[in-house]
Parts: sequence; structure tokens; C-alpha cells
Amino acid sequence: MALALTPSSSGTSLGTNALAADARSLNQLKYQAGQNSAEATKEAAKQFESLFMREMIKSMREATMKSGLLESSQADLGTDLLDQQLSVSMSGLPGGLSEAITRQLSQQMGGASATLAVPSTLSLARSSQTTANVRSATATNSNPVASTGPAPKGRDEFVQFHETAAERVAQESGIPASFMLGQAGHETGWGKSEIRGSDGSNSYNLFGIKAGKGWTGKVAEIVTTEYVDGVPRKVVDKFRAYDSYEESFRDYARLINNSPRYEQARTQTGSAEAYASALQKAGYATDPAYARKLSGAIQSALRAQQRDQA
Repeated sequence: MALALTPSSSGTSLGTNALAADARSLNQLKYQAGQNSAEATKEAAKQFESLFMREMIKSMREATMKSGLLESSQADLGTDLLDQQLSVSMSGLPGGLSEAITRQLSQQMGGASATLAVPSTLSLARSSQTTANVRSATATNSNPVASTGPAPKGRDEFVQFHETAAERVAQESGIPASFMLGQAGHETGWGKSEIRGSDGSNSYNLFGIKAGKGWTGKVAEIVTTEYVDGVPRKVVDKFRAYDSYEESFRDYARLINNSPRYEQARTQTGSAEAYASALQKAGYATDPAYARKLSGAIQSALRAQQRDQA
């Protein structure tokens, strides 16, 4: 959910106790923070911290077992409003995350420098899911941080976790983020069947790319299913291994854009069905129903993205 400030009655100053779902207001706040205003920069940082706090509280609630008693849509709304207010009251405290964000905004957005005491420690318990949400909310493109997991399981959570890396690679490669997210989801069962090495280490290989003769990097050797004349068979194969999920997205994009066999797929990025069909014809997978399954996964990823951005 997007984050923004609610203007004060004067229409010129920034409110300090509000948190609203308005992407345009967020963009306006980010713009103001870069206009030589230390106060605006501090307020932007506080609001980003509020969003982080809210997502962390939400993650904690979702991890708590529910009895089923007194549960209703009205109760959920009340809890959400309480969490929202709590996140606002917890943000902006001395030595907190907002001070670190303020310094980063001042450096990256060209705003006025704010004189702040550097906290000696900044220790916040954060889940990987919450970290991904904060990266998406701040939408900073400098010094990209590669996700190293563990990635959450389940379609919507999987898409939300990997969306930042996919969008970044999409801008560079021209392959739509929803196409890559859908294919990564299909290949891994939306995070449930990731490729792991014999020692249990994560290969971060989201696309089932095999380690051929030209691959000089790390490998993970596993038992997988291949279709021979339409009949599924268990075989042992070597797959590429990476240091992060983002590296997997980048290697996939290089494979599609640089390999002559996927030339037709590169011209079909305007249609999920055509793209999936072109990949199957090029021999990306041996499953005879791969194009149909991949097209459905891409559509599912796109719907998950739209819900996340709503």
C-alpha cells in the first residue's frame, strides 16, 4: 500500500500524525523533500518509518494464531486502524530508523542537509517480507540490494517479495516484470519448490536454468522430471546456482535476450500467451503443456501485482 501525508488545513504544511493511501501525495512529499527543505525531508523519513512499522506489526499479527472468536470484517478494520495509529506514534523517535532515512534522502534527493546525531546502533527486528515492502515503498533506484531470502511461499507473497528485483531487471532487459515473476512462480511452485544443493543451500535459481557446458559458476545437482516423448521421467541434472535472487533474474534476462533460440520470444513481449508459446517452441521446457501453464502463471502474477498496487 502506498504511503502519504494528509495536508494540514492551511494546505502548505505537512501533517505529522497522518498516514494515508494516496500515491500522488507520496510523490508530492518526495518532491518537497528534495526542495531544500530539511523539515520536509525529516517528515518524509518519518512517514517511511511509519510504513515500515505498520508492515512489521502486520507481519507479527499474521504470525499469531487466531482463535476465531470475535473475528469479523469490522474487527479487522478496527485492528488495521489501531495498527496505523500505533505505527505513526512509534515513528520519528530519536535514534530510530527515520534518522537514517533522513540522511539517505538528503544525500540522494538533493534536499537540505539535516543536522542529526548518528545513532550508535540501529537494531530493528525485521522479516525479509517487510524489508522487501520498504524497498518497494521508498522506490530508490541507487545501490540496489539483491534479495537473498528466504523468500516467502504463496503466490501473492512470492510476487510481492520479488517484484522490486523483477521491475529493476525489466527496465534493463525489456522483458515485462509480470512475465518473469510468473515464470519464476511456475518453476518454483510460487516459492515452494526452490532448487537446493545437496547440502541444502539455496541455489537462488528461480527459472530452472541448467548448468550447460558453457557455465563456469556454481551448480546445484538435483533429481528433476523431464518429459521424453511425452512421458515423465526422473533424471539427475545440474542447475546453475547464484548468490542472490536478483542475480537469477538477471541471468534469465541475459539468456532470453542473448540466445538465438529465443529470438521469437523476444518479439512477443506484448502477449503472455504468445511469449509462453514461443518459449515452448524454442525448447525452454520439455513439458508439452508448458505454454498453457506458463501463460496462466503470468496472468496470476499480473493480477497479484495489480492487487499490491491498488
